[in-house]
Parts: sequence; C-alpha cells; structure tokens
Amino acid sequence: MNDTMIGVDLAKSVFQLHAASPTGQVLFRKKLSRPAFTKFMAEHPPVTVVLEACGSAHHWARELARYGHEVKLIAAQYVRPFVKRQKNDAADAEAIVIAAQRPEMRFVETKTAEQQARAMLFRARVRLVRQRTELVNMLRAFLYELGHVVPQGVHHLPRIANIVGDRDNDLPEIARMECDDLLEQIAAMTGRIATSDRRIKALAGQADIARRLQTMPGVGPLTALAVEAFAPPMENFKCGRDFAAWLGLVPKQHSSGGKERLGRVSKAGQSDIRQLLIMGAMSRLNWMGRKSISDTSWLASMLTRKPRMLVAIALANKMARMIWAMLTNQEDYRTPATAIAA
Repeated sequence: MNDTMIGVDLAKSVFQLHAASPTGQVLFRKKLSRPAFTKFMAEHPPVTVVLEACGSAHHWARELARYGHEVKLIAAQYVRPFVKRQKNDAADAEAIVIAAQRPEMRFVETKTAEQQARAMLFRARVRLVRQRTELVNMLRAFLYELGHVVPQGVHHLPRIANIVGDRDNDLPEIARMECDDLLEQIAAMTGRIATSDRRIKALAGQADIARRLQTMPGVGPLTALAVEAFAPPMENFKCGRDFAAWLGLVPKQHSSGGKERLGRVSKAGQSDIRQLLIMGAMSRLNWMGRKSISDTSWLASMLTRKPRMLVAIALANKMARMIWAMLTNQEDYRTPATAIAA
C-alpha cells in the first residue's frame, strides 16, 4: 500500500475525489459518476481512502475495504474547519484529506451491515413512538377546544376513549368521528410499536453483549440494543470516563486563563444512548426504584442534596462507565458489595 491519501466527497450520483501525498501535494482531482467511481477504486492500487461519515459512508467503507484499501471515516464537524472559502464538492474533498492528515484526528468506526440493520429497527421504533405522541397530542387538543381536559400521557387513552364514546356529552358528531379516527390510528400505531418491542427483545436476547448489559439495573432490551448498534468498540476508549464523555454525559467546559468553568452537560456524541441511560437512571430514582437504593450509598446522599434530574444525569454517567468496564472485562454486572468482596 502506497502513501497516497484519497479524500472522497460522497453523493448519490457524482463523487468528487482529491488525492494528495503525505506532504500535501495534490496528485489528482476527479469527478466520477457512481459506476465510474466503483470501477476506478476497484482498479486503483491499495491506498488510504477517507470518507466523510454521512449517508452511505459505511456501505462504501465496506465496499472499498473489499478492494484492499484502508478506509477511514471522519466526522463532518471535524472537516468543516478545513473548507477554504467557497463550499463545493471539490473543496469538501480537499478538506477531508487535510483533516485526515492531522496526527491528532479522531475517526469513526465502520459499522457492519448487521449493526446498521439493528440501528434501522431502533430508529423505526423511535419514529413510531414520536408519531403516536403527535396523534395523542392532537386528540387532546381537539377535546380541549371542546371543553374536555385530559392529562398528558398515553396511559390516559382509556379516559379519552370514554369521553369520545359517551353519546350523552356535548361533542359534535363530526368531532366525534374525527376523534374515533385518531383513536384507531393510535391503536394501529401501538400495535406496530409492540411488534418492534418484540423484535428488539428477541434480538437483545440473542446477542451476548446485549444479554450482559441487561444484568445492570436500569438497562433494558432497548438500551442494550442501542449500545450494540450505535456505540463503537470499547477498545477505542482508554477508560470509562472517555466513553461517558463521548455520550455527552459530562459538563461542558468554558475554562480560560487557568480558571475552570463547568456548565450543563455537553450533549455531544450519541444522543440515543444518552437519552436511554438517563431514562433508565430516572426509573431507578422513582418511588419503586428507591427501595433498592441503600441509605448509605452516594446516590441516597445526593438525592437529599441535589435535584432529581441532576442526580439522574450523574447516575447515567456512572452507568456509562460501568458499561465500558463490563464490555472491556467481559463481565456481567455486579453490585458494589459483591465487587468489593471479589
């Protein structure tokens, strides 16, 4: 493999290539169609190919790796500072090469087709839940306009159904028909969500990683599948703190002049895993979960001094670090007392 580096700006039909030597000297620039790009890369001697981590990037990374190339994916936010003046495909391809040549640059791990398929299942479920929430809110808004106030939450749907089904109230017939139609759509959406949940639970039971993660309190099949689908290999992180920082569960820094200023959580990195970990942490802090919290633990101490959401984020950070330790050491979750005894 020679030292040439080729940056590729991906698109649906037209691909822009920029090749450079290790010293930055431009070797060639090409604009190729999709079939021509495939043929060119298949016939080209093995080189380092850098792609922006965007749509279809993981597919092309796998394809180019089959041709013998070393493929690297780089996040779009790391490429943007290297774009010179005018933004176009040629400038983007050049910026990709310049960014990739930085010795401290971080790259994105290539996903397998199986990982992408599981991510699609997860995203489809998120979309279904969001659409159902929109329908429920629309239904509540319709009833509110006619004087019927219903609290938030899907679990109040039976109450809404009773209002719509009551022929003795003052609902106009047209409004009643529209509400019935919305209820039918919500029921169909709920059935599709239940089907997705069964698929996710089945997949989470098959994979060893997902099974191991579910031994931790606050981590269910959905969170376990999200970690397996979206998180890179734990070997990419030096310690659990790095993984928690990648998830955006650390304070955002505004430090200068040697004075440290910490703000709210950074919310950088993978948002799906972060949200699920916070939700799992909140489930441990509710009135049912508190029964399993020891009065002498740091969690109980924080709950007496800090707001519950802040404690949940701190617990989610700790859960992220424990996930890193479990997957790195290939161990199931152990309670702190058991871990100390071992």
